[in-house]
Amino acid sequence: MKYLDYYAVLGVPRDAGADAIKKAFRKLARQYHPDVNRTGEAEAKFKEINEAYEVLSDPEKRKRFDALGRHWKTGQDFTPPPGWGGFEGASSGPGGIHFDFGGAGGDFSDFFSALFGDLNRPGGARRGGSPFGGFGGFEGMGEDRFRPRGQDFEANLTVSIEDLVNREPKSLSLQVPDVRPDGTMAHKARTFQVRIPPGATEGTRIRLSGQGHAGGNLYLNLHVAPHPLFRLNGHDLDLVVPLAPWEAVLGAKVRIPTLEGRASLAIPPGTQGGARLRLGGKGLPDRQGRRGDLYVTVRIAIPDRPTAREKELFEQLSRESPFHPRPE
Repeated sequence: MKYLDYYAVLGVPRDAGADAIKKAFRKLARQYHPDVNRTGEAEAKFKEINEAYEVLSDPEKRKRFDALGRHWKTGQDFTPPPGWGGFEGASSGPGGIHFDFGGAGGDFSDFFSALFGDLNRPGGARRGGSPFGGFGGFEGMGEDRFRPRGQDFEANLTVSIEDLVNREPKSLSLQVPDVRPDGTMAHKARTFQVRIPPGATEGTRIRLSGQGHAGGNLYLNLHVAPHPLFRLNGHDLDLVVPLAPWEAVLGAKVRIPTLEGRASLAIPPGTQGGARLRLGGKGLPDRQGRRGDLYVTVRIAIPDRPTAREKELFEQLSRESPFHPRPE
């Protein structure tokens, strides 16, 4: 699998703050969204951008990525820096990494936490037992014996834009593999209750811990169904609003739909077709609860069946107006 430097993908320095990372993600997401960018590489680039933002916007994931690079997800096959390995009395872990469980020094605990997460949390190491007891990925069988966890499953979950806002639990039924007593494989129906996490959007990956086979995990890839009015762009929304010619020329206040109901939008005089106006805070909430924006694209609409009076007025306008939209 190709290694992605998530900082390079978003074009931000390694010490970038959360706001800078979010700003870079929004800019790139708009540029490479497949609905906007029809080039061949746009879809793959859009997925990389989402993956980079998912990691760098999560403090725990970012911490592991900074420490481990390409091995941040599992820590396996990671070559430790000089001075970490070969402790006296150390037990060997996966990938040939040596761990000293007898207290080799304070710095090692920081490295171990970055590699595997905080083992002092529920489900972490137990006092007096193996540091891997109950730890996701291995089941404790003594300090130098490891048994892989059960099988992980992966599935897609399609939701609406409204689901991302109200976050009501979703019921998902799947046919999952199951091992019969005789060792052969079969499938059985299982129903899962899924709560949409804060800040979820297109491409978010949800983990249901322990819901795979024999203690493995179930991973759900979130997809957002097309909406009749809005188009999703990260945590922002796009909306096309038609205007009458006189509204565009003279300016107006028009009522437009939002996720919370209708809102007023001021149209400046002389607004051109294709102009993009912003209504702040009317998009989707991110992980911190801050709302994205609603971007309105203006489309000039004309009557398809003008009345006799309308024709008369347009004819009068055509005779009297000095306006010429095309160069002579």
